[in-house]
Amino acid sequence: MKDYTRLFDILKYQEQKYPRFDCLNYKFNGKWRNYSTSEVNEIIDKVSKAFVKAGIQKGDKVALISNNRPEWNFIDNGMLQVGAVNVPIYPTISKDEYAYIFDDAQIKMVFVADAGLYEKIDAIKDRLPSLEKIYSFDEVEGCDNWETFLKDGEDVDIVEVHKRANEIHPEEMATIIYTSGTTGKPKGVMISHFNIVSNIKTVLTLLPLTKDNHALSFLPLCHIFERVVTYTYFATGTGCYYATSLETLTDDLKDVKPHFFSTVPRLLEKVYDKIVSKGMELTGLKKKLFFWALDIASNEYHEEYQPGLRFKIADKLIFSKWREALGGNVIGIVTGAAALQERLARVFSAAGIAIREGYGQTESAVVITVNRFEPGGFKFGTVGPVLPDVEMKFADNGEILCKGPSVMMGYYNKPEETAKTIDKDGWLHTGDVGKLVDGKFLKITDRVKALFKTSGGKYVAPQVIEEKMKESVFVEQIMVVGENEKFVSALIVPSFLNLSEWCSKNSLDCSTKESMVKAPEVLSLFKEEVERLNESFGKVEKVKKFELLVDEWSIETGELTPTMKVKRKVVLARYQELIGAIYNV
Repeated sequence: MKDYTRLFDILKYQEQKYPRFDCLNYKFNGKWRNYSTSEVNEIIDKVSKAFVKAGIQKGDKVALISNNRPEWNFIDNGMLQVGAVNVPIYPTISKDEYAYIFDDAQIKMVFVADAGLYEKIDAIKDRLPSLEKIYSFDEVEGCDNWETFLKDGEDVDIVEVHKRANEIHPEEMATIIYTSGTTGKPKGVMISHFNIVSNIKTVLTLLPLTKDNHALSFLPLCHIFERVVTYTYFATGTGCYYATSLETLTDDLKDVKPHFFSTVPRLLEKVYDKIVSKGMELTGLKKKLFFWALDIASNEYHEEYQPGLRFKIADKLIFSKWREALGGNVIGIVTGAAALQERLARVFSAAGIAIREGYGQTESAVVITVNRFEPGGFKFGTVGPVLPDVEMKFADNGEILCKGPSVMMGYYNKPEETAKTIDKDGWLHTGDVGKLVDGKFLKITDRVKALFKTSGGKYVAPQVIEEKMKESVFVEQIMVVGENEKFVSALIVPSFLNLSEWCSKNSLDCSTKESMVKAPEVLSLFKEEVERLNESFGKVEKVKKFELLVDEWSIETGELTPTMKVKRKVVLARYQELIGAIYNV
């Protein structure tokens, strides 16, 4: 195969050009299981035969609800090869959200990972008239296993699969991905093979990936970001290893020793907080050396930095240990889905861990801009230059508009919403506000809908303030508020890891989170931190008051989307009384 034009072509392309013994890899019962490229393709063909046997027709919708594991890819490629449409869904959403998506997409068949997910779907199956069958990857009592599904298709002639595959055009729909719904009901984004393949072919020329590399994957495959990254691994012959869980990530990094992985800022923030916490536990000369090196990385390192003797000493004594903790082989990390603090990109890059931030949306399948890895191709605090095959411009209000081959087909069953998002000239209205830095690098300043006016009529972009405030090692999460109010305030979830260390060293009660946030000394600490970081802003943007919260926001408790973005409406509703008290309502 000289080229690939559809998603299910990519692994066959790999088999001919970069065959691997470890194409896909997963840890079963504590031991890594390697699937070779040829074995992966054999299983995919078996899956396609089983779909034919099950009566799945071109255009039928099949849902995938699972953690990252090879079976996800087997089912994905297997259904695409016979023309079915993949509807991947987050394992963490509610039963009502599942019911909405299943009904909207008219799901005929679903594959779930485990007993917990099977029970969720089984409990609502009476509300899902289109659903004909549920299969599980794990052995689950009362649910047919996916291997039974494979066996059912053994008597189907592979010629029928090839016939169906040959009839699939690149411009046809491959998947419907439902957005996280930060502002209302999820919308199904229709994406064609061509949308994703065109993005892959552009992105792979910008990433330091080769057939000699292997990567660790832990972001959810049901999100377009990690899914496109994974297809890119396949296209470049990079071995893909799935982390067991976020809790085992440290061990998986040591096991796999990856050259590359993608992540989201929230996870990098947690890694950084742990590094700083470890530094604070040091004493004497070791502690001085740690923070001396951190100061060099934070305040001296820049895009064109030329390492001198001081930096080389810092690298040998401190930064080399950071690289070792990530496996020792990392040559690149791409982050997206939310804003990355400039300080984090700078510090990690100074430590020899090249972090490059990119930007895109499900609707753009996926990358619009990305910082490059070569000299001169990146700038900290931005999301990089636009892709070569993407056009970008700004609306009068600063909204980012883009046009290109990866722009979605539209929203499923929502022509009016599609017309609002893609104008008659083909420009995708992203809903994000931004500007160009140095005439080349895109900087996202906020969401159009997140901007708010104070009672004085001044516009405030909360994201810019939030990202600045998170430069404090004591701020874990923050949401800026103040719409129609006289001044800007903030809800802050402290980094209790660092705060407890600080309290302990200052002989304060750190036995509970409640005792810490109520301590006058802690309130003074946060006031000093807020005032220090406020210096970057004008009078209207400065945070005048804040409240410290005990409970961290999470996906499970509903304040974060599955991509770890804050659901502002949820937080505003949940803390309505507290916010009212700030403004003496």
